[in-house]
Amino acid sequence: MKKMISKIATVSALAVVMTIASSCTTDLLELEPTTELGANVFWKTEDDATFALQGAYSSIRPVFDRDYYMDGHGEYVRTRGTSATSGNLRLGDAYQDGNFNPSGYGGAFVKMWRYLYGGVNRANYVIENVNKMLLTASPASKPKLETIVGEAKLLRGMVYFRLISMWGDVPYISKVINDNSEVSTLSRLPIAQVKDSIMADFTYAFEKLPVKASATGRAGKPAALAFRGKLQLYWASWNKFGWPELDTFKPDPNAAITAYNAAADDFKAVINNYGLTLFRNGDPGEIDSLGKADKLPNYYYLFTPIANNDPEIIMGFTHGGTGTGQGEELMRDVAGRSHEGSQCWVSPRYEIADRYQSTITGDFAPKLIPINAANAGARTTLNSAVNPNSYKNRDFRMKSSIMWDYEVSVGMTSLKSTGWCPFIYKTWNVPVVIDGVSYITYNTDGSNSGYVFRKFLRNYAGQGRSDGDYNYPVMRLADVFLMYAEATNFAKGPQADAIALVNRVRRRGNLPPLKADKTANATAFFAAIEQERIVELLAEGQRGFDLRRWRALERVWGPPQGLGVWTIDTHGANISQYFQNASELAYQQAYIFRIPTAERDRNPNLSQNKPWL
Repeated sequence: MKKMISKIATVSALAVVMTIASSCTTDLLELEPTTELGANVFWKTEDDATFALQGAYSSIRPVFDRDYYMDGHGEYVRTRGTSATSGNLRLGDAYQDGNFNPSGYGGAFVKMWRYLYGGVNRANYVIENVNKMLLTASPASKPKLETIVGEAKLLRGMVYFRLISMWGDVPYISKVINDNSEVSTLSRLPIAQVKDSIMADFTYAFEKLPVKASATGRAGKPAALAFRGKLQLYWASWNKFGWPELDTFKPDPNAAITAYNAAADDFKAVINNYGLTLFRNGDPGEIDSLGKADKLPNYYYLFTPIANNDPEIIMGFTHGGTGTGQGEELMRDVAGRSHEGSQCWVSPRYEIADRYQSTITGDFAPKLIPINAANAGARTTLNSAVNPNSYKNRDFRMKSSIMWDYEVSVGMTSLKSTGWCPFIYKTWNVPVVIDGVSYITYNTDGSNSGYVFRKFLRNYAGQGRSDGDYNYPVMRLADVFLMYAEATNFAKGPQADAIALVNRVRRRGNLPPLKADKTANATAFFAAIEQERIVELLAEGQRGFDLRRWRALERVWGPPQGLGVWTIDTHGANISQYFQNASELAYQQAYIFRIPTAERDRNPNLSQNKPWL
């Protein structure tokens, strides 16, 4: 009888988890009847607690694992749409209806708001019930149960960190909600108080988690410490650069310095105390000649399943792969129809190519010259964007991340390779002869820049476009290196250890160390750090958040009422113009997101952010 009850409890719990993962309501919180798991049959063993924690992971993973869409808020990635399935959280519904253009996005993300709060409720469900178990737990069970609480608090902290990064002041909920009447009158809590609660969660997680995660996809101490450091770095940024659109927040330069130093301490501990290292020791690896891809640099393989469980991925969210119904859709989103009918929802913009520096000089190469490929001599003109030789001797991360004309990848149909597939902008699935060999060109009209991604694109057959098993990284060691450099630089100016870490990140691109003028002062070193963040973290969802916390939108797109910026393609055509004659209000609305109108209609106590009044 006991076995039967246990089996029923497990099936019931699974049903709840699956419903959680696929539902979306119009409520403030994406609620499900989680409390129907009666304590008389559940919450008895460590396995019960672990199973519930896995449900929290399954609910929170899908609000982070497609953050490459978020790079559309910057100037280097175009997000033309999403592969999200409406009403299905696992298949990206949190990102559906979001605006991923460089401007005008702050009024969107209604679903993201609701699913983030759904994740809060999932985490609170674990925390509350496991804390009850701890009251009567045996000494032997207590450490494992505390670890589970620590993981749930880490997840809750990550969700609230995302909430304040987008909306500033938000309602804070620390208990299980059984009915929306319990939250229908909540007010927004000042960001400083929410930040302190997140800090407490990350600190508890750091204290209770094991040094090494107990299983793939779960978290250990370095993850908690890295996220605590990142929270402090953002807090420092908001205090240094200000956040005038959040009218309840008053920046404090002294608080900024304190937070930068605290962030640096946490990052330094992650770097020094856990034996972590960059993927394949940060070695650049081999690189093939132009137009070939038999040998790709190590950086490319960091974004394939080869890197699953690698120490560089401090925290990654797992996916099941073929036949599991739990695969990631990276290939569908970054590749074209030649790759299992993929849809190329995200692609590099033209502007990213000039950011890849010379492996010879260690500095920027001469700017590419956009030329229509139909023009005489376009393919051979010095520095022409359509001349493959213009891409010689560049940062190895360039060939690892993007493809230009005559670069190749492995085409795939029905889980089988169709051979090498050359990308040639504005040619779609047509025969072409290259060096006497016949090919069919890359089939996609998803790129409007002249480039497509190689980063995240699998180079082997056997998995469909939605069946990847890569552990999507939400915290990487290279990011920690760069955040440490940023924190110390703003607190104390360029430091020798920080410079060395930036150079370690550059080494994976086969770049020489930074020259003295790049580290001569805080301003110069910050430019070098930003440069590395751009190329190292491309399409990992960081750029838009960086631009906002640094208040750099005007630096990138020009001042209010200005000409804005045209994005272009390799042929020299103007593609899209952003922030042309944009009002100051348009910039303000890009710095902070609108509290969803429907939520305010249901709850009159939810105030609105100033630019959206």
